[in-house]
Amino acid sequence: MTKAQSDLEAEIESTRERLAVTIDQLLYRSSPKTIASREVAQIKGHYVDAATGEPRTDNILKTVGGVIGVIVLFVVIRKVVN
Repeated sequence: MTKAQSDLEAEIESTRERLAVTIDQLLYRSSPKTIASREVAQIKGHYVDAATGEPRTDNILKTVGGVIGVIVLFVVIRKVVN
């Protein structure tokens, strides 16, 4: 076996190992459990201050106000239709 062949085989093996690592990373990132935990962390980050652990009342109040607004809108539309 020549040096060029052994260099080529080493390069192919290195590429194969990098590809295997990349596939493992993609499988981990795309698993439903990982996606769900990432989304939960994102939502928690929106409603809880990461530095202090205190609730972010401004965002909580905005969400509650939005929900109440939608409910009021549905009630008004229902009364207008009936």
